[in-house]
Amino acid sequence: MDRPVGILIRLCERYLHHVRRFKGSQRLHVLHSKFPKTPSQCTNQLFGRRFAISAVCLFSSVHAATETIKNVMALAAEGTSELTQSLQTIVKRADELYQENDIDQLYSYMKLFAASNEAEIQWRLARSACDKAKATADKAERKNLMYEAFAAAELALKFGEANFACHKWYAILLDYIGEYEGTKERIAKAFKIKEHFQKAIELNPKDATSVHLLGYWCFVFADMPWYQQKVAAVIFATPPTSTYEEALNFFLEAEKIDPGFYSTNLLMIGKIYHRMKNSDLAKQYLLKARDSSVRTEDDKKAHKEAVELLQSLGVK
Repeated sequence: MDRPVGILIRLCERYLHHVRRFKGSQRLHVLHSKFPKTPSQCTNQLFGRRFAISAVCLFSSVHAATETIKNVMALAAEGTSELTQSLQTIVKRADELYQENDIDQLYSYMKLFAASNEAEIQWRLARSACDKAKATADKAERKNLMYEAFAAAELALKFGEANFACHKWYAILLDYIGEYEGTKERIAKAFKIKEHFQKAIELNPKDATSVHLLGYWCFVFADMPWYQQKVAAVIFATPPTSTYEEALNFFLEAEKIDPGFYSTNLLMIGKIYHRMKNSDLAKQYLLKARDSSVRTEDDKKAHKEAVELLQSLGVK
């Protein structure tokens, strides 16, 4: 890790930790002596002489700490060569926080680099905002975060046409914001969503999540109620269609690529077998989904639905 950039990143994380911990307080104790107040001071201290923190100071408010962080973000926005070189460091830290399912910390961390023109950063920002949206019970906040995530996904695709993750997250967010635009608009985007999932798989055939998502796209249209089918027929001369068998093949392929990677994939396999009246295989996969570890919001939903379906099949 480049030492100055590593220090910058750790300081930002430390300040964000204190801001969240003492939000609303009028007095915030943080390690602050010699912490730069402007981008130029950041440049002089971080990239000139050795940076040191030697005393404890008292902020008059959380606002002061927030302003300091904004100054550090301004430095990041300047696009210094040191920050460019630290892309791998930023990505590594982001993926660590993602694996730890530290949603708030990851979102705050990625926001520090929101001005970046790196596709690897923008799609991770989109992912973090999406996860934060799914975790909140506040409907207005969820909507704002989803649109923020979509904006990052658009930038990611702009900067990374050859990056499979950019196509994947663009398609995911395109569908999520469709929830706020009505059934007609959501269906209207169906082919575009499918196109980007297919492109993600073309660029990386071994990404199980992309294969799962294409399977889910097929399931949605195989399982679509008659009134939505009528809407689709109005929008398209040839509306999108699929079958349970087609969806199942994608889910099974995803499981083959990375067994047990996603409890929702196991749930969907069980759900389709249930739709196809194959109770034995339905139970087999639903039990796997039920017994998978529960870490994320998606895991919670998959666990709950698996339990309910199993109960309908007489399994307690």
